[in-house]
Amino acid sequence: MNIEHIAMYVADLEAARDFFIKYLDASSNSGYHNKSTDFRSYFLSFDSGARLEIMTRPQLESSANDTARLGYIHIAFSLGSSEKVDELTARLKADGYEVLSDPRTTGDGYYESCIVAIEGNQIELTV
Repeated sequence: MNIEHIAMYVADLEAARDFFIKYLDASSNSGYHNKSTDFRSYFLSFDSGARLEIMTRPQLESSANDTARLGYIHIAFSLGSSEKVDELTARLKADGYEVLSDPRTTGDGYYESCIVAIEGNQIELTV
């Protein structure tokens, strides 16, 4: 069994799409728009075969920007090396994204950093 895709609602669909393309090398489909409900989405694909669906619709409700909330907390991307984790973390920080944790080796052996990226959602960068 495989996870087919993960989905997340965002308020600014185009900005979210641009983030994943610019920083994480995603490729995007041309999008979907349901004209009767104004629901819109893109499927983003990554080299590993993983897919992320980003979606928006009118009158979305935001949850508090709380990094310790219940539910899904981050999406982790494996970049292949600690140097790439360091480089992308520095690039995102220079571009104004909040770095929750600088690159480091965690107690469970991961080399990672954590960024607050799309509308308060966390992106974990790992080897």
